[in-house]
Amino acid sequence: MEFTKDTSIRIQNPSGSAEVAPLFFDSPHSGCQFPDDFKAILSLMRLRRAEDAFVNDLFSEAPNLGAPLIEALFPRSYMDTNRAETDFSPEDLSDQWPLTLMPSEKGARGTGLVWVRMHGFDEVYGEKLSSGTLKHRIDTCWVPYHLAVSKLYNQLFEQFGVVYHLNCHSMRAMGNSKDVGAAHPRPDFILSDRDGTTCELGLVKATKDYLENLGYVVSINYPFKGAELIQRYSDPLGGRHSMQIEINRRLYMNEEAIERLPSFDNFKAKMTGLIEFLAAYANSKTI
Repeated sequence: MEFTKDTSIRIQNPSGSAEVAPLFFDSPHSGCQFPDDFKAILSLMRLRRAEDAFVNDLFSEAPNLGAPLIEALFPRSYMDTNRAETDFSPEDLSDQWPLTLMPSEKGARGTGLVWVRMHGFDEVYGEKLSSGTLKHRIDTCWVPYHLAVSKLYNQLFEQFGVVYHLNCHSMRAMGNSKDVGAAHPRPDFILSDRDGTTCELGLVKATKDYLENLGYVVSINYPFKGAELIQRYSDPLGGRHSMQIEINRRLYMNEEAIERLPSFDNFKAKMTGLIEFLAAYANSKTI
């Protein structure tokens, strides 16, 4: 299997009977189709530890409720679209990259645009990646994913004069020594808006209240503030709002086995309720 610009992502648009809302969802890290050119030396199960398994399923009702859903089909460890296209350390390349690379702290420890160390620890590859490999992954995975996000922002904004975007993720129940927040248990949900810069405060507060009314513990911007996909395209003052949601995996899956819990369907129903709530919120803000 080889990814191309036509096969690396899936976009599900609202069904014919659904009232379209100025809202869309994306799941950049739930892909689990491993291409032949991955060439990793770690086991498949180890590589899948980077994956936001089943998050695309949790939000799969969004198109039936009027909100498009974008999914990456490739694994996060192969290409992480929630990082800038320059977020890779030149020290992890076998040759010279023609443009300037600007690795973030995560990129410097090997968990940037392409993961070369699993959660900053184990080496993913037996040798350094070539610039040609990095460019191929950017061209066939990063670029089409970001084009899809940008296109939906523009289409919905043109139609409604306002657009809301939910960037969907899951998180390990416990951090590790290299994580922000270190090796401590994490809350049920984390909502992120990069300290109030990517969406209106009302969206974060309303979502927090909704989840807390279901009995969940919700944190804001800690230990995750959100990354590229909510920062790059948002403009709250201009009517473009983007928020990240992190869901604790212990709520719906067995992390070790990467399997859905027996209670998965019940939890998914709650997330479908959240989709309905956000659609109503977004519709109330149309111009």
